Amino acid sequence: MDRLEQLKQFIGKEFDQSPSPFMKWLNPIVVSVEEGQLEFQYTVRAEWLNPVGNLHGGVTAAIVDDIIGATMFSLNENSFITTINNVIDYFSTAKENDNIVAETKIIKRGKQFVNAQCEIWNADKTRLIARGTSNLFKINN
Repeated sequence: MDRLEQLKQFIGKEFDQSPSPFMKWLNPIVVSVEEGQLEFQYTVRAEWLNPVGNLHGGVTAAIVDDIIGATMFSLNENSFITTINNVIDYFSTAKENDNIVAETKIIKRGKQFVNAQCEIWNADKTRLIARGTSNLFKINN
């Protein structure tokens, strides 16, 4: 079974079989899976908050980086793909126990480089919390 099909088996479930210990800690629920596009839902936990009770920017950036990594997994590449950079724009906040949704898409897929985007929304997708873009590099095995 290819990687894309493996991801699709988790639609509607917690992604507890991720090879990433960090993703297991984030504990996303897989909402949708297509090649080069993922949607995961997260529940904001107390340890994700900054001192004023909002979703910490570092956790937001980590979600962007982690789900974009999973999106690369959906491409069924034979190469390892590593992040070169992340650029995150923050627009709004989330609070403890809020459900947030992260959606990714591949913007450009080249022979060596991939550009991807992630948007994080509130649960009903009426408020954009953050948008991140990443450039990634394919390392041939």
